[in-house]
Amino acid sequence: MKIRDDYTCPLEIVHDIIKGKWKTIILYQMKDGPKGLSELEHEIEGITQKMLLEQLRELIQFGLVEKKMFEGYPLHVEYSITERRGRKMLEALTLDSPRLLGRKGERVAKTPIRVL
Repeated sequence: MKIRDDYTCPLEIVHDIIKGKWKTIILYQMKDGPKGLSELEHEIEGITQKMLLEQLRELIQFGLVEKKMFEGYPLHVEYSITERRGRKMLEALTLDSPRLLGRKGERVAKTPIRVL
Protein backbone atom coordinates (compact mmCIF):
# COMPACT_ATOMS: atom_id res chain seq x y z
CA MET A 1 0.00 0.00 0.00
CA LYS A 2 1.30 3.41 -0.93
CA ILE A 3 1.05 6.46 1.28
CA ARG A 4 0.53 9.74 -0.55
CA ASP A 5 3.44 12.14 -0.85
CA ASP A 6 1.36 15.32 -0.73
CA TYR A 7 -1.19 15.93 1.98
CA THR A 8 -2.95 18.87 3.57
CA CYS A 9 -3.37 17.34 7.02
CA PRO A 10 -1.41 14.67 8.95
CA LEU A 11 -4.66 12.77 9.49
CA GLU A 12 -4.66 11.97 5.77
CA ILE A 13 -1.57 9.82 6.35
CA VAL A 14 -3.24 8.09 9.30
CA HIS A 15 -6.25 7.42 7.09
CA ASP A 16 -4.02 5.95 4.37
CA ILE A 17 -2.48 3.59 6.93
CA ILE A 18 -5.65 2.28 8.60
CA LYS A 19 -8.27 2.68 5.87
CA GLY A 20 -10.35 -0.29 4.90
CA LYS A 21 -12.75 -2.58 6.63
CA TRP A 22 -10.36 -4.83 8.53
CA LYS A 23 -7.30 -2.99 9.92
CA THR A 24 -9.00 -1.34 12.88
CA ILE A 25 -10.83 -4.58 13.71
CA ILE A 26 -7.55 -6.51 13.62
CA LEU A 27 -5.85 -3.96 15.89
CA TYR A 28 -8.75 -4.09 18.32
CA GLN A 29 -8.68 -7.89 18.47
CA MET A 30 -5.01 -7.75 19.49
CA LYS A 31 -5.55 -5.16 22.23
CA ASP A 32 -5.17 -7.69 25.05
CA GLY A 33 -2.06 -9.43 23.77
CA PRO A 34 -0.52 -11.51 21.00
CA LYS A 35 -2.76 -13.62 18.80
CA GLY A 36 -2.14 -16.47 16.39
CA LEU A 37 -3.38 -16.36 12.81
CA SER A 38 -6.11 -18.96 13.33
CA GLU A 39 -7.23 -17.22 16.53
CA LEU A 40 -7.63 -13.92 14.67
CA GLU A 41 -9.40 -15.65 11.81
CA HIS A 42 -11.96 -17.20 14.18
CA GLU A 43 -12.50 -13.98 16.16
CA ILE A 44 -13.05 -11.76 13.12
CA GLU A 45 -16.25 -12.85 11.47
CA GLY A 46 -16.28 -12.66 7.68
CA ILE A 47 -12.55 -12.23 7.03
CA THR A 48 -10.77 -14.73 4.80
CA GLN A 49 -7.30 -16.01 5.59
CA LYS A 50 -5.95 -14.36 2.44
CA MET A 51 -7.40 -10.97 3.43
CA LEU A 52 -6.20 -11.34 7.02
CA LEU A 53 -2.64 -12.10 5.88
CA GLU A 54 -2.68 -9.16 3.46
CA GLN A 55 -3.92 -6.75 6.12
CA LEU A 56 -1.42 -8.04 8.70
CA ARG A 57 1.38 -7.62 6.15
CA GLU A 58 0.40 -3.96 5.65
CA LEU A 59 0.10 -3.34 9.40
CA ILE A 60 3.59 -4.83 9.86
CA GLN A 61 4.93 -2.67 7.03
CA PHE A 62 3.60 0.48 8.75
CA GLY A 63 5.03 -0.55 12.13
CA LEU A 64 1.70 -1.07 13.89
CA VAL A 65 2.00 -4.85 14.28
CA GLU A 66 4.93 -7.19 14.76
CA LYS A 67 5.22 -10.85 13.81
CA LYS A 68 7.02 -13.35 16.00
CA MET A 69 7.85 -16.83 14.72
CA PHE A 70 8.60 -19.70 17.08
CA GLU A 71 10.77 -22.64 16.13
CA GLY A 72 9.45 -26.15 16.14
CA TYR A 73 6.79 -28.20 14.54
CA PRO A 74 4.09 -27.25 13.90
CA LEU A 75 5.16 -23.72 13.02
CA HIS A 76 3.74 -21.19 15.47
CA VAL A 77 3.40 -17.49 14.61
CA GLU A 78 2.04 -14.71 16.83
CA TYR A 79 1.06 -11.19 15.89
CA SER A 80 1.01 -8.37 18.40
CA ILE A 81 0.59 -4.61 18.49
CA THR A 82 3.84 -2.66 18.61
CA GLU A 83 4.25 -0.37 21.60
CA ARG A 84 5.72 2.50 19.62
CA ARG A 85 3.04 2.95 16.96
CA GLY A 86 0.38 0.28 17.23
CA ARG A 87 -0.58 0.86 20.86
CA LYS A 88 -0.68 4.63 20.33
CA MET A 89 -2.87 4.22 17.25
CA LEU A 90 -5.27 1.92 19.08
CA GLU A 91 -5.48 4.34 22.01
CA ALA A 92 -6.20 7.23 19.65
CA LEU A 93 -8.91 5.26 17.85
CA THR A 94 -10.69 4.23 21.05
CA LEU A 95 -10.11 7.39 23.09
CA ASP A 96 -13.52 9.01 22.58
CA SER A 97 -15.64 5.97 21.78
CA PRO A 98 -17.35 5.65 25.19
CA ARG A 99 -18.03 9.38 25.27
CA LEU A 100 -19.45 9.52 21.76
CA LEU A 101 -21.74 6.50 21.96
CA GLY A 102 -24.21 5.49 24.59
CA ARG A 103 -25.07 1.93 25.55
CA LYS A 104 -27.42 1.28 22.64
CA GLY A 105 -25.50 3.36 20.12
CA GLU A 106 -27.32 6.63 20.77
CA ARG A 107 -25.17 9.73 20.67
CA VAL A 108 -24.35 11.33 23.98
CA ALA A 109 -21.67 13.79 22.86
CA LYS A 110 -22.61 17.43 23.39
CA THR A 111 -20.71 18.65 20.34
CA PRO A 112 -21.65 17.45 16.86
CA ILE A 113 -19.48 14.76 15.32
CA ARG A 114 -17.96 16.04 12.09
CA VAL A 115 -16.98 13.58 9.41
CA LEU A 116 -14.33 14.94 7.09
